[in-house]
Amino acid sequence: MRVASARNLHGHVTQQLGVRIVSGQLQPGEVLPREETLAEQMQVSRTALREAMRVLSAKGLVEARPKVGTRVREERYWHQLDADVLAWRCASMPTTDFVQKLGQMREVFEPAAAAFAAHRRDAAQLKQLETAYRAMEAARNTDEWAQADLQFHEAVLVATNNELMISLFSVVETALGSFFVESARKSGDFKYSLPYHQQVCEAIRQRQPELARDAMQKMIVDSRANMSGKRRTRKSA
Repeated sequence: MRVASARNLHGHVTQQLGVRIVSGQLQPGEVLPREETLAEQMQVSRTALREAMRVLSAKGLVEARPKVGTRVREERYWHQLDADVLAWRCASMPTTDFVQKLGQMREVFEPAAAAFAAHRRDAAQLKQLETAYRAMEAARNTDEWAQADLQFHEAVLVATNNELMISLFSVVETALGSFFVESARKSGDFKYSLPYHQQVCEAIRQRQPELARDAMQKMIVDSRANMSGKRRTRKSA
């Protein structure tokens, strides 16, 4: 139990400092207080603090230099696809720039994933995708919608039957979840993108890769427009 407690403690310290760094409370180039001072400020042992610093260093957030101390590294050195770094960025009110970059990243791999899914999916994977789509249809609020939306995009990646593509989901899951929640809250109707999801689902069901690619591309472009406040709302018939 002591080991578990120690791990929880240094994990807590890691998270506290990680959030302060990625949120800008601690600026690149800033030298952290001396070890004994910082440990006292955070009310932890120096052992727990050292372990936290090792983790942050492995994530590219800090570096220790002789006669200088431990300082915050520039953002370009951060391991941006590290699950913790992504989670900390999302938890600290992600900037418009970060949201745009996440959208750009989605445009690179998700349309291709939809096309591969249409070509390679099996019956069980199609069922998983359709189940997620039905959950989106049935969603009663933005939280239910965002959860179902996340399951839908995971199902698309799983249906590629490409373990490297599938692993991307575990990397960006937290960021995408936050993105979907924020996108749903920004729209007047959180189900506004349901027709795009239906098109992707149908194209994958019909094994039509190019249609799946095109529908996913349009979905992501529309989502980016929604996040930036530039989406044109559909007029009712």
